[in-house]
Amino acid sequence: MNGIDVRAAITRAHHEEWARVVASLTRRFGDLGIAEEAAAEAFATAVERWPADGVPPNPGAWLTTTANRKAIDRIRRENKRDDKHKEAQMVYDAPPEPVGAIDDDRLRLIFTCCHPALATQTRVALTLRMVGGLTVSEIARAFLVQETAMERRITRAKAKIKAARIPYRVPSAEDLPERVSGVLAVLYLVFNEGYLATGPGTDPLRHDLTAEAIRLTRLIRALLPDDGEVAGLLALMLLTEARRTARVSASGELVPLNEQDRGAWDATLISEGHRLVRERLVAAAAGAAPGRYQILAAINAVHTSARDIRDTDWSQIVALYDQLARLDPSPIVALNRAIAVAELDGPQVALAAVDRLEDKLAGYHAYHATRADLLRRLGRSQLARAAYDKAIELAGNTAETAYLTRRRDQLR
Repeated sequence: MNGIDVRAAITRAHHEEWARVVASLTRRFGDLGIAEEAAAEAFATAVERWPADGVPPNPGAWLTTTANRKAIDRIRRENKRDDKHKEAQMVYDAPPEPVGAIDDDRLRLIFTCCHPALATQTRVALTLRMVGGLTVSEIARAFLVQETAMERRITRAKAKIKAARIPYRVPSAEDLPERVSGVLAVLYLVFNEGYLATGPGTDPLRHDLTAEAIRLTRLIRALLPDDGEVAGLLALMLLTEARRTARVSASGELVPLNEQDRGAWDATLISEGHRLVRERLVAAAAGAAPGRYQILAAINAVHTSARDIRDTDWSQIVALYDQLARLDPSPIVALNRAIAVAELDGPQVALAAVDRLEDKLAGYHAYHATRADLLRRLGRSQLARAAYDKAIELAGNTAETAYLTRRRDQLR
């Protein structure tokens, strides 16, 4: 195996095994800080040793064993007293804990990271770091904050979990419903990071993150089969993931929805997503008011029901965005609604709606990309070019940057 293959194996192992290693160590040592640092040291050791020794047959087991040894070494260094040394060895040799209804360390890790004692943004950042394996720099880009500020946020969160003795477990049946909304928000953001990765050196689409978010959402649905928002989020993820293979061209450019090859969409995922949406429509007809994820899933169901972009029922999509805006009157929802309005009432009407969002979305690349496209359609090339420039400056996804650059350069 050559050096390129080894580097690819290490990258793949990081994507696939990071969460498992961190979760395993957290369960054993009860300390997120130790778990994260030991996992990072194990991957650093892999970078040093695998090129010479070869990639082990079971990379995950190798990394977990190495990380456990690193954690024990750290505890020994930090605690010289014999009682602490013995305590560390006891923890290392301890038998596995009894398992609950769902035996999944990563799910326990998510509920730990999403504990209500932590602020919402902190839960998301911690989960992206501990479960998703994103770097602090990548998370900071996703939050539009400085890297140092994000580092402090994550460090404080780990310290709070340790000081407050937040348990590493799936909540009890009584606590689960009120805890699950925070977990869904985190999983949705993890999925979004995979759907449109923000890291400048990462793949534009990270299937490992979208697949993990879907897998964990399925586990939560098994816990709460009657929860409409869990079903809605799963449907939303499936309908979005179904379009993944059509979203980036052979040249590495993002392909917008109206240009995608719909024959390349995953029909199995679409069928499952549509079935979940129909189930929620039946529940809504019986009086169960849909939540945010159910409405977003319904919007995606309309998109994926059209065999051609010209068959899209834009009036239904605008009506669904109106319904969503009553639940979530955010500028992002208003921006997405304006995109649909452009197809229904024309780009001039949509541009007026978009321009009203400038104060709230000036630092958001999609605002400038949307505005650039509307200006282009109106023939206002000079203003469109300036908007494309700003969108390119703010965009963190390589495929999206390539697409925006080409559209800008096509302007006269």
